[in-house]
Amino acid sequence: MHMIRQNRLSHALLFLGKEGSGALSLARAFAQFTVCERVNGKSTGKKQAAVEVSLFGEPEPVSPPTEPENLTDSCGECPACKKANQLVHPDIHFSYPVISRKSGDKPISTDFIKEWREFMLQQPYGNAYDWLQFIGAENKQGNITAHECEDILRKMNLKSFESEYKILIMWMPELLGKEGNKLLKLIEEPPPNTLFILVAENESLILPTILSRTQLVKIPLLTNLQVEAALETHHGVSMQKAQQVAAMSGGNYHEALQQLQHAEDDWEVLLRDWLNSIVKTGPAAQVKWIEEISKIGREKQKQFLKYFTHLLEHAIRLRVMGNAVDQESENQSTTDFALRLNKLCQISQQEAIIQELDQAAYFIERNANAKILFHALTIKLYHIISNKSVILMQ
Repeated sequence: MHMIRQNRLSHALLFLGKEGSGALSLARAFAQFTVCERVNGKSTGKKQAAVEVSLFGEPEPVSPPTEPENLTDSCGECPACKKANQLVHPDIHFSYPVISRKSGDKPISTDFIKEWREFMLQQPYGNAYDWLQFIGAENKQGNITAHECEDILRKMNLKSFESEYKILIMWMPELLGKEGNKLLKLIEEPPPNTLFILVAENESLILPTILSRTQLVKIPLLTNLQVEAALETHHGVSMQKAQQVAAMSGGNYHEALQQLQHAEDDWEVLLRDWLNSIVKTGPAAQVKWIEEISKIGREKQKQFLKYFTHLLEHAIRLRVMGNAVDQESENQSTTDFALRLNKLCQISQQEAIIQELDQAAYFIERNANAKILFHALTIKLYHIISNKSVILMQ
């Protein structure tokens, strides 16, 4: 906001924030603020008629024009704000990963604009996987294509329709390959009053040629208190449950919503059965457990792995800090389970398991075969726990 007020707005911004930080929602809000009529002094929010004639034929006195208000947010009431909020403002364009619906198809973002508006309304904190599943991608890889770049060049070289600015919000520029070099000249020497907002999660995956031409704006993850408040206010979650979910989400609001969606799943029972099969009941129980976990779907598998990771991290905190650990965000059942994990293995083993769980979650996101993955993970955990050895597969 200060950049606009001080007339120091860069023509190319990179909003860099991890999943669940709300970087895309913030980019949308920033674009709405930029086009807001009240912010730009085109509307005071009051009806101003031209010079009116009084009952006696004399013109009514007209109040002198007022300076634009020093607003820190868009008004949300002017026509420009309403259009921006509904994603139909003609001067705010969007670019995002898309898929080919049929062989030989050359898709661009505009082809999916109806689905995009529905997705933003339903899942404003959704990630790339959520979006691709929303448009029926299944196992297809989403991309920002060369044809998309050509469409961006065409749109951004047009005159603006209503606003002073033309704005392009590009979500997930990490999925823009070498074809993105077509945009370099446009980004470096854009038409007057043209604004590019790139919204990314991983800076290292963006084309260096594009990255060097943007002004970085880092978006921090939310605090636990912010996540708690949002869950209580917008989803009617109890304070105790909101604290538990916030503690496990690590400032990732998308993750918090996923946990809320699977709140009824009993991860503790599933984890206890897995650990018992590893250290007590043996291969037959392990095969039965692997069959069960492979049927629940990738999102639930990821949630389960994150639950186990959270427990291990809590166990390490209890071991290191003891009674100094803040227990308010954890229920007694979680703490009891974490204490049992401390009896089962040492810190070095717990850290090794966390690394294996993170790697497994990474492969699940990339469509790894669930049976093979959890079978391999079970063997690794057996060696780490039962043999008291740390085996890290590179």
